[in-house]
Formats: sequence, structure tokens, C-alpha cells
Amino acid sequence: MKKTAPLFVLIAGCLWGSMGIFVRGLGSYGFTSLEIGALRVFGALLFLGTGIFLYKKELLRIRLKDLWCFIGTGIISIVFFNYCYFTTIQLTSLSVAAVLLYTAPVIVTALGIFLFREKYHAIKMIALIMAFVGCVLVTGILSQKLTLSAGGIWLGLGAGFGYAMYSIFGRYAIQRGYESLTISFYTFLFACFGFFPLVDVKHMVSCLKPEWECVGLITGLVVLNTVIAYLTYTIGLTHMEAGRASILASIEPVVATLIGFFLYKEKLSWMTFLGVILVLGSAVIVNLKPKHMEK
Repeated sequence: MKKTAPLFVLIAGCLWGSMGIFVRGLGSYGFTSLEIGALRVFGALLFLGTGIFLYKKELLRIRLKDLWCFIGTGIISIVFFNYCYFTTIQLTSLSVAAVLLYTAPVIVTALGIFLFREKYHAIKMIALIMAFVGCVLVTGILSQKLTLSAGGIWLGLGAGFGYAMYSIFGRYAIQRGYESLTISFYTFLFACFGFFPLVDVKHMVSCLKPEWECVGLITGLVVLNTVIAYLTYTIGLTHMEAGRASILASIEPVVATLIGFFLYKEKLSWMTFLGVILVLGSAVIVNLKPKHMEK
């Protein structure tokens, strides 16, 4: 399983990268960004909860002393990240928000060294730098006039921190013996508690339409971008360092960019192309870690 762990993380990153397809579609029905986030976690909770109840109820058992792990993955990670990220977009721009968000691998790698005694070595640091520079280039931020504010920068860094916290709290939950299904279920449960005070539930319900397109978009968002994505990432995280997993997940903006190019005819500059190459290169390099350094 250790050999295939990177593949699971890459699958998760690719699924997260395809989320724009479903978000754009649901946006046309009137859903706000935070409402789409709430819809994701609530739908995922129902889908996953039903599956676990029918498959293996024992997976729903957790120890009260471990609740903080799932509060961390659900509220501190998913809810805090979404709130900071969408607010950053309002205060700055999408590209600035994206770059600040992808400070997450740096945060995960640094915390992994101190909290989990993950190995520090040159290959990981090179891959980390390549992934971050690649994400910067993919966003196209260098070719744009920047819109910056102190609040936007701090909230953007907060989004990166929240994004990183899933890997950190998820690692703690794994160390306490919880399976990926259990971690994902309680992550979505606590995320629901955090999301719904932030959204207009009546407006969200009014946007739901009994149409095949709307149902299909919600199903794709819930099943592909949320349930399967978080499950595969958590499975990968179970068998590899948090820092490596976070670097590999940087494939997300690359997939989003390629989807924009092929499906929405968005332009692909030479800087974007170079960014794609750097991120893909970082995914290869981070897996060249010498065997004697594996944890």
C-alpha cells in the first residue's frame, strides 16, 4: 500500500482540481460560494453516513477524548479555510488568493518536521519549492496588476493554514487508529456544524431545482469532489508523510488550469505551461526520496 499511496493523493488532487466544473454549474443556479461549500459537506455527510451504516457501523465509534482531531479537520480546516479563501477573493483577487492558499505545503512540511518528526532532506525541499513556484506561475499572478490589502494577505495566509490543517489533524487521527471512512465522516459532520451558521439555508434550499442537470452537478460535487477526494487523500496520508502528501496535492491547480484550457477555451500562457511542468516535476521528485529515509 505504501507504494500506491502517492497515487491516491494524486487522484484526490485531480478530483479537487475538477471542482470548478461543478462549482460553475451550481453558481448558475444562484448558489453562493459558501453555500456550495455547505452543500458539499452536508451531501457528503449523508452519502458517507448511509454507506458506513450499511457497511460497517463500528466505524462510527470514536473516543470522546479524540473529538479534537475531527474538530480540527472539520471546523479548523474545511470551514476556516473556505471562509478565509472566499473572503480573500473578495478583498484581493482570485490569483492572489490562490497563491496564498498554496502556502499550505510549506506549512504542512514545517509542522510535519516538528510535530511528527518527519525527515528533512534536500529532495523534499526542492520539490516543495518547485511546487510553490509552479502554483504561482499557474495562477498567472506575475502577469497581472496586483490588488493587495493587509486584511486580504492575512486572510489568504489563514486559508493556506486552514487548508494545511487537514493533513495535520488527519495525521493525528490516523495515529489514534481511525480509518479513512471514520475520519472523513466526522470531518464532514463537524464541518456542517461550522458551515450552516455562515449561510442562508432558506436561500440555499430555494436554489435547489428538480432538474437532471442540477441533481447531476450536486452528485458530482458530493461524490467525486468531496467523498472520494477526501477518502483517497486520507488513505494516501495514512501511508506517507504529511509533507509529501501536501506537495503531491499541489497537482490541483494544474488540473483546474488544464480543464479551463480544454473545456472553457481559457488561454494558456508560457508561464502557465512552465508552472504545470514545475508542479508535475515536483510530484516526481518528491517520490525519489531514498529508501533509507522512509519513515
